[in-house]
Amino acid sequence: MVKFSKELEAQLIPEWKEAFVNYCQLKKQVKKIKISRKPKPASLYPIPHDPDFGRSLFDPVRKLARTFSDKLFSSSEKPEIIQVRRRKSSEDGDDVEEIYQTELVQLFSEEDEVKVFFAKLDEELNKVNQFHKSKETEFVGRGEILTKQLDILAELKQILSDRKKRSLSGSNSQRSFSSSARNSDFSAGSPGELSETQSETSRTDEIIDALERNGVSFINSATRHKTKGGKPKMSLRVDIPDAVAGVDGGGARSIATATSVLWEELVNNPRSGGGDFINRKKIQCAEKMIRKAFVELYKGLGLLKTYSSLNMIAFTKILKKFDKVSGQQASSSYLKVVKRSQFTSSDKVVRLMDEVESIFTKHFANNDRKKAMKFLRPHQQKDSHMVTFFVGLFTGCFVSLFSIYIILAHLSGIFTSGAQVSYLETVYPVFSVFALLSLHMFMYGCNLFMWKSTRINYTFIFEFAPSTALRYRDAFLMGTTFMTSVVAAMVIHLILRAAGFSANEVDTIPGILLLIFICVLICPFDTFYRPTRFCFIRILRNIVCSPFYKVLMVDFFMADQLTSQIPLLRHIESTACYFMAQSFRTHEYNTCKNGRIYRELAYLISFSPYFWRAMQCIRRWWDESNTDHLVNMGKYVSAMVAAGVRITYARESTTGWLAVVLVSSVVATLYQLYWDFVKDWGLLNPKSKNAWLRDDLVLKNKNIYYLSIALNLVLRVAWIETIVRFRVNPVQSHLLDFLLASLEVIRRGHWNFYRVENEHLNNVGHFRAVKTVPLPFRDMDSDD
Repeated sequence: MVKFSKELEAQLIPEWKEAFVNYCQLKKQVKKIKISRKPKPASLYPIPHDPDFGRSLFDPVRKLARTFSDKLFSSSEKPEIIQVRRRKSSEDGDDVEEIYQTELVQLFSEEDEVKVFFAKLDEELNKVNQFHKSKETEFVGRGEILTKQLDILAELKQILSDRKKRSLSGSNSQRSFSSSARNSDFSAGSPGELSETQSETSRTDEIIDALERNGVSFINSATRHKTKGGKPKMSLRVDIPDAVAGVDGGGARSIATATSVLWEELVNNPRSGGGDFINRKKIQCAEKMIRKAFVELYKGLGLLKTYSSLNMIAFTKILKKFDKVSGQQASSSYLKVVKRSQFTSSDKVVRLMDEVESIFTKHFANNDRKKAMKFLRPHQQKDSHMVTFFVGLFTGCFVSLFSIYIILAHLSGIFTSGAQVSYLETVYPVFSVFALLSLHMFMYGCNLFMWKSTRINYTFIFEFAPSTALRYRDAFLMGTTFMTSVVAAMVIHLILRAAGFSANEVDTIPGILLLIFICVLICPFDTFYRPTRFCFIRILRNIVCSPFYKVLMVDFFMADQLTSQIPLLRHIESTACYFMAQSFRTHEYNTCKNGRIYRELAYLISFSPYFWRAMQCIRRWWDESNTDHLVNMGKYVSAMVAAGVRITYARESTTGWLAVVLVSSVVATLYQLYWDFVKDWGLLNPKSKNAWLRDDLVLKNKNIYYLSIALNLVLRVAWIETIVRFRVNPVQSHLLDFLLASLEVIRRGHWNFYRVENEHLNNVGHFRAVKTVPLPFRDMDSDD
């Protein structure tokens, strides 16, 4: 049977962990009471006891009287062992909080320990009540705001519908009027234009009246000052961000539109947006934002309901343990108080959940409750044994095929001096791309496994949809599938070469493999993790166009991954040049390497990931006005300079460039190490209770963090190899480059865990378990 402490640890909400009952601490206090109740050892010289001493002739009468008294007063209430007092305190003046305090009515043999236990129990009860009340107030306020937003949206949609009906009914008269006036010129004060202006003004008044009925205020709403065109100046704006904070199917974004679109522009430009006075696209996007806000509200209410039930069970369990240890029946009295407390007696959460369900069913699901529940309660993915089976199958196939490849490579002598050049130039770049990609997928699978094992809510951090988020088994399956396919292609390539097939035909196999991978990546059919593939494509688009999209956590996290895959991008460059220049036909491998464009592209490709990441830092600084992002941008600029200098030194090995390489690389490395340890991981805090770490640690063994710091330090200085140059022949040179690229991928996977861990702890510190969705309609004078 699983202990309740472990069951509570597995079911509690990670971001609200500190707000839950500290069951383990209360359990330790109960154990102290149990230890204090143990009888003391007997004396070495016991006093002899006479069994007949103290007996009386009236003992049977007294026993009979006690029995009769117990039966007579059995229906009366037993005396209270404890008394729980409730008092109200108002620290902030308006906010009144209920504080519970327990007093012992009956003396216990271990009175001090019992007092400490009930003092801690009162403290936990007060903590739970206060947190539940604050979250309940927050969610009720969100519900009221969303109801107003929905009323505004319904009014605007009704106005749009009425306009369409009036336009259809009056289309014949308008058509005849336009045909008669087609060849005529109207002045600014002509009757036709005047009537059109009056109709637009009346429609504007309709919108203003509809919005004011829903509590939306306007600047100069009493006088309604008008512009030259006769339209009023208003302060309401439709705020549709360029990237609504949300991911659909593992990373989908809402339609990218202009940020903070002024409602005045929407009203004053009736012919914009395809001729609609109220732009239908903006209305649809606003509806999507409100729908998502309702989903997040419902999720938060469900979490708060779970919070209440788990804490109630925890109080019941710990009081039963106390009764068992103390031999008293104190749980009934205290549980009555717990059941009357705010977090269990309040029914606002349940009523608001029912209200959200009915509203969502009516407005967003066409009165189809089953469809509404798919949005509000998405089904979690179930672990499939088939995925585990295929992971094992492909792993075994990879090991077998790789062993066959080593044997065939040795027998065919492809690494001899005569054959190594052609083989390395044709096969090595493409297969290195897939090998590095597979290794990165494997490291990501390890990250997913560790995040799940340590209860780090990565789906919330990356804003993935729970129903389509990639799990660690899926990541392992993708990695093993890639590697099995690559090694199989390498074996087929060697077999065809040994069979005497034309080199022009055999050397196209790497290109065919790359083409198949691209086709699978962009395949529109719902197969082989389509939500994840499309999410990956969208994130790459957002990274490349960094300044024009709002930067989310998943965007800059993926951009950091690209900074560790510069060798992979260089291999893609050489592969593309190889096939575009048709070197597989002419076998002129120096066509790309000696070309000026190819050599200049090496700088561009090495700079691109750092440039994209720097642009993301600028965009985040612009959105958040946090200067830390500008300092972070300096880290990527220094890395960009160091990368360019190392490329130049590889081509011009002079003493001057060596000094520049040393200076730039040391500065960039120190910059990166500081940011890794202090900012990204949150470590190296000298005032922490954990020496030079941080106060909160997910992993229990602190030595792991010290080892991780040392490992990240060693892998960060791998650039020293570019100066020392342990290279003998082209084969060893390529293998060493691949080894260094693999070590950087491993370092990035190792970095990922602590980066997300630190982000998770930040969410825990602020009790963030539900996303805050931006709403479309808001007052210009309100706080953003």
